[in-house]
Amino acid sequence: MTDLIDKTAFDAAGLDDWRHLLNALHARYDPGSYAAGLALVAAIGAAAEELDHHPDLDLRWGHVNVKVTSHDSGGVTTRDLRLAHRITEIAAAAGAVARPERVQRVEVALDTADWQRIRPFWKALLDGSDNPRLPDEVIDPDGAMPTLWFQGADEHETPRQRFHLDVHVPRDVAETRVAAALAAGGTLVSDADAPGFVVLADPDGNKACVCTGWR
Repeated sequence: MTDLIDKTAFDAAGLDDWRHLLNALHARYDPGSYAAGLALVAAIGAAAEELDHHPDLDLRWGHVNVKVTSHDSGGVTTRDLRLAHRITEIAAAAGAVARPERVQRVEVALDTADWQRIRPFWKALLDGSDNPRLPDEVIDPDGAMPTLWFQGADEHETPRQRFHLDVHVPRDVAETRVAAALAAGGTLVSDADAPGFVVLADPDGNKACVCTGWR
């Protein structure tokens, strides 16, 4: 198993097309047309076969989303860096435009005083799997559902907000995203942990986090 890389190693890799979100590398490319996007996906797929390491590819009208991670390690490894470099070269040769500012992911957080007690229910309900590195998460290995993680909280009476969204964006986008949410009627709850995460609330007091970086 290849060792997981840290932020320093990622920054040194020079992967300007890519952003690290939720234990994976993400890129978005605008190929110019649907046909060009299909060709880009095919070229990436051929390279993945050569390297025997396979990304998640999402072809949409107007763009291609790419996610690279090592499922057996629960995060980003050196083989992910190699694959990301290869995909960058393929996209550049195809004339696809990198749009790293457009990548984002959402995970759902559930406040609980005893996540070990409630986790089996949610794992069964979502038909989820374990994260080998983070036991307080339920993940979907197919990537169709957002990650559910359990945030520690004191015991409390209901009703009270229990779920909140963690919106993961590139660090160079986070400040703009926070400003937009505040301008749309939100309030700042805490930026004590910025730029890692900033806690916001909507006009009714429901909280959400804008997250970046490494957990």
